Amino acid sequence: MIRLKTRLALFNLLSKLVFTALFLLFLPWIIERINLRQVDNDLIQKREQVIGLIGRIGIDPFMTSDTTETFGSYNILKEEFISLEKILIPDDLNYIEVTNRLIEEEEISYRVLNYTITVDGQKYLLEIGKSLASIQTARRNIYKVIIAFLGIIVLITFLTDLQYTRLLLRPLEKITNKLKGISDPSSFDNTPVKTTTSDFYSLDHALRDLMKNIGELFEKEKEITDNVSHELLTPISVLRSKLENLLLREDIKPEITAKIEESLKTLHRLQTLVNSLLLIARIESRQYLREDTFYVNQVLREIITEINPVAEDKGITLEEDLEHDFQYKGANRSLIFSMFYNVINNAVKNTPSGGRVTIKSLFLHNRFDVIISDNGKGMSPEKIDKLFSRFKSRMGSHEDGTGIGLAIANTIADFHEIIISVTSQVDKGTSFSFIFP
Repeated sequence: MIRLKTRLALFNLLSKLVFTALFLLFLPWIIERINLRQVDNDLIQKREQVIGLIGRIGIDPFMTSDTTETFGSYNILKEEFISLEKILIPDDLNYIEVTNRLIEEEEISYRVLNYTITVDGQKYLLEIGKSLASIQTARRNIYKVIIAFLGIIVLITFLTDLQYTRLLLRPLEKITNKLKGISDPSSFDNTPVKTTTSDFYSLDHALRDLMKNIGELFEKEKEITDNVSHELLTPISVLRSKLENLLLREDIKPEITAKIEESLKTLHRLQTLVNSLLLIARIESRQYLREDTFYVNQVLREIITEINPVAEDKGITLEEDLEHDFQYKGANRSLIFSMFYNVINNAVKNTPSGGRVTIKSLFLHNRFDVIISDNGKGMSPEKIDKLFSRFKSRMGSHEDGTGIGLAIANTIADFHEIIISVTSQVDKGTSFSFIFP
C-alpha cells in the first residue's frame, strides 16, 4: 500500500514528466524556430551596421583598385562572411536563404541575407552569411542547457512538492495515529488536531464527536448488561434453590424428578450465560487488573491436563508442541486461562472421534505465537466472519453451549492487545493463532 503523501508526490512528478516529455517532443522545433529567428536578427543587425559604416566612410574603401567589382570578408574559422558586389539587375532584393559557398576550395553551407543598396546611382548586392554548422552547434548547446534546466526544475519541484505534501498531510497523519490501536472509545485522544485546512478540521471534529457518541453507547450497553445480569442472577439463584429443595422430598414422583433435573440444567446454562455476559462487561469496562507475570506454556499445560479426560472420552488426541515459552508480564492470568480454555474446549467439542487437536507455541517473526488447530469439520468464510459475535459463534449444536465462549476469548484478547487470526477449511479443520504483543 502506498501512503497518500507519496501518491500525491508521485502524481505531481508524473504530471511534470508528462508535460516535460511533450515539451521535449516539440523542443527541437521550438529551438529551431527561436535559433533561426535569432540568427536572422543578427544578420539584419549586421546589415544595418554595414549600411551605417558605408554611410559614414563611403563605399570606395571597400571597392579597392584591384577588385573594383566585389568585396569579400570572412573570419578565420569561416563561420561568417560579408560580401559586397556591383549588380545590374533593376529589382531590389531583401531575403534570406540557405546556400553553399566555395571559400578557399571548401564548400560551406551558409544562411545568407541578400540585400541591395544604391550608392551614387550604382546598385550593390550586400550578402551577410552565417555557417549552418555554427548555427547547429548553438542549437545543440541551447538544447543541452534547456534539458539540464528542465531536469533541475523537475527535481526541485518534486522535492518541494513532497515536502509541502508532507507538511500539508501532517494533520491527517496525527488523526490516523489517534485511531491506531483504539480498542475502546474511552482511550481515544480527544485533543483537537491543530490544522489550518478546513477539511482536516472537519474530519477531526467529526471523529471526536463520533468517538464521544460511541463511548456513550458503549457505557450504556455495559451498564445495561451489568444491571440485567445482576438482576437475573437473583431469581436464578432462588429458582435453583427451590428446585433443589423439591428434589429432596421423598414423595416426589420420578417423572417430576426428571423434569426438575431438566429445569436445573436449563437454569445452569442460563446462569453460565449471565456470568459470561458479566465477565464481558467487566472486561470491557476495564475492571480487571493486569498485574500478573507468568509463563504461557504453564497455563496451556494446565488447560491440557484439565480438558484431556474429556478429549479421551471422545476419542480425541490432544497434542502439545510447546517448543518455545514466553514470560508474559502485565497480564491477567485467570483471563488468559479462560481465553485459551474456551478455544481449546471449543476445538475438542467440534472435532469428531478419532480426531486431533494440536496446541503449539513458537516465536514467529520475533513475536510469540500460540496456535490451536484441529482436523475437525472446519468452517465456511461466512461463519468465520461471525465467529466472535455474541450468540452467533456457535460452531456446533451442543446443548451445553451458550454461543458466547469465543466472544469472551476475543474480548480477553482485545483487553491484552493480543491479535487472533483464524483460518479454516470445511471438512479439513480450523486453526486459531494468538499473536502476542
